[in-house]
Amino acid sequence: MKNEWKLLVGVCAMVIGVYAYAAYSGFMARPDQQAVDAHYNQLVEGFQAGQLNLKVSVPAGLTQLANPYDPNANALYRSAKYGLDDLSYYKGKLYLYFGVTPALLLFWPFVALTGHYLYDAQAVVIFCALGFLGSVGILCAVRRRYFPEVSIWVVAAGALALGLAPGVPMLLPRSNVNEAANSCAYMLTMLALGAIWCALHAPERRWRWLAGGSVAYGLAVGARPTLVFGAIILLAPVVQAWRERRAVWPLLLAATMPITLIGLGLMLYNARRFDSPFEFGMRSCLTIEPLFAQQFFHMRYLWFNFHIYFLEPLRWGTHFPFVHGVMAHHRPSGYARVEAPYGIPTSVPLVWLALAVPLSWRDRPREAASILRWFGMVVGLQFAISALTIGFYNNAIDRYEVDFLPSLMLLAVVGIFGLERALVDRRRWRCVARWGWGLLLGFSVAFNLLASVKRCADVYDNAGVSLQELGKIPEAVELFQRTLRINPDFADAHLKLGDIFLQEGNVRDAIGHYEQVLRIDNDSAVAHFDLGLALMELGKQPEAAEQYEQALRIRPDFAEAHLNLGVALEKLGRTVDAIGHYEEALRIKSDYLEAHLDLGTSLFTLGRVQDAITHYKEALQIKPDYVQAHYNLGLALERVGHTPDAIGHYEEALRIKSNYPEAHLELGAALFTQDRVQDAITHYEEALQIRPDYVQAHYNLGLALERLGRTPEAIQHYQQALKLRPDLTAARNALTRLGAGR
Repeated sequence: MKNEWKLLVGVCAMVIGVYAYAAYSGFMARPDQQAVDAHYNQLVEGFQAGQLNLKVSVPAGLTQLANPYDPNANALYRSAKYGLDDLSYYKGKLYLYFGVTPALLLFWPFVALTGHYLYDAQAVVIFCALGFLGSVGILCAVRRRYFPEVSIWVVAAGALALGLAPGVPMLLPRSNVNEAANSCAYMLTMLALGAIWCALHAPERRWRWLAGGSVAYGLAVGARPTLVFGAIILLAPVVQAWRERRAVWPLLLAATMPITLIGLGLMLYNARRFDSPFEFGMRSCLTIEPLFAQQFFHMRYLWFNFHIYFLEPLRWGTHFPFVHGVMAHHRPSGYARVEAPYGIPTSVPLVWLALAVPLSWRDRPREAASILRWFGMVVGLQFAISALTIGFYNNAIDRYEVDFLPSLMLLAVVGIFGLERALVDRRRWRCVARWGWGLLLGFSVAFNLLASVKRCADVYDNAGVSLQELGKIPEAVELFQRTLRINPDFADAHLKLGDIFLQEGNVRDAIGHYEQVLRIDNDSAVAHFDLGLALMELGKQPEAAEQYEQALRIRPDFAEAHLNLGVALEKLGRTVDAIGHYEEALRIKSDYLEAHLDLGTSLFTLGRVQDAITHYKEALQIKPDYVQAHYNLGLALERVGHTPDAIGHYEEALRIKSNYPEAHLELGAALFTQDRVQDAITHYEEALQIRPDYVQAHYNLGLALERLGRTPEAIQHYQQALKLRPDLTAARNALTRLGAGR
């Protein structure tokens, strides 16, 4: 018997080893991270300092924003430089909207006992391992009491299912503040289910077990508030006692008082932080989407989420790790995001064995059957209510499935036990059944592990983005390339590598990555657009224009694609067509600076100078220090005879950008027409200081010097202009006029 149980111990050790390896793989994406920077540790530091907010300095720039929750305005502070993404900002302080339980149960005690900080990855492994062991403990208790005929091999297979099939492996590679809350709630939910199991089977100690379950589930709510409605499972032992005509009030108090006290503590915690007992900080969260105006829970999200979590088929690819996320179309109004969820029945088909749970109490004595039914109802309710709550939420994310999938998997394993018991005397059918559920188990575990690998690629990609934001480009490139070694079809990594290579002037490699993106997803408007940029760098305007047109076919409101298509058409001599695209870009985005500038330039080319002036002025209304707009407006004003105004804009351009040779040249020319010859000479000389081979500046300086009678110097500049550009007839004529020949 001892040797048999070694198999179960070995499976448990293997599962926990997989957890540790998966977490370590993701952790290694950012070897420079420090445990003290983990948000839960920052919260602990706040608690130690006697405050409820994080012990993090609020950047002065964030406090000065007119709307600090505007994603465009706070983007800098959410970046890797400041690391405030997903924190709540309220009344000048930073808070953690994620549940407080992980800090109270693990992060704070760990610091107090060791003097060291715990990494998020370590905490997630601990929570997941304890949650898994808790579920295995329930499984062993079920087998010992009701299924002694079930082989230890089947128990070990059930433990494998509980460890590697219910979505837990997908939490581990990322192992951030989100996953710390989810894994803590998973652990506590399993402990609460274990306590309820004990309460159902130990009438003399029922109130103690029930009080323990109430504490565990209350703390689970403290980690994941969406679990709150599942607390109804705590009443099952109370109802059971009532049906047995036992004393109910002590049990009712044991079931409700601990969780009520914890709930009141959470409400006080919220009220002290956000002035409302029911506000957890999500409405003041700094995130990519403004949350303060969102309706987080609504009936209209239910069908969409049900389809995502339970009806969406598994999508396979041809390259490792083979699995792909769901295709989410036609989101309901107000729905926020879909982040790598998966359809459970097709991705984890072992859950279908939950339908066999009634076999576990068939043909049993009345009392045993009743208790098994009660426990099956408890686990089923936890699954159903948690899934329903998430169904009303306006996000679909894979880690949310850990709120309810472990309970469904526990039911599935009990269903396997029931199937084994039902077929105990039918050896051939039992063998067939084992092959069936064994294949489902293998598929479910394989999917979880492959999805975990895919999640690891996501982690490398996200870490690459963070390093890119910090300016650590070589390190970012290495992580993006590592992402592609894990998952060659990772389109975002190809796209980011293409952007980096394009910025570095490595256009050929950039094009290769953009083409890979389009091989994976030909409907990527951004990839078509970026490929157009790269082709423009190679001077391939017709091919670039075609890519911009493809981007616009996919996304007609892509203002940047309209602008760049206009630029390409302009270079192909199709100025009228270019103007149409500039105007469309401005219709989509009225404050688009570059579109105003380029439209003005095209109108200027066609002789519509007044219209050009209007757009240059529009650009300057948006951005008063826009150098190119000041320069172009100067050219246009000079064309219509408003030379004094033109001079003012050239001077403003040079005030903003003093090393602008073209502005010095045009200002000199304008001053020359106003007989301010010496001032003109000064600006021509400035232009030549910046660009010594500036042909037009040499020629214009020659004219100005000639006007002042400084003929030898004028001849020198005419000769220099002619040397730089032998076909400059005006310079040759000037030298002939001055008797200097060539």
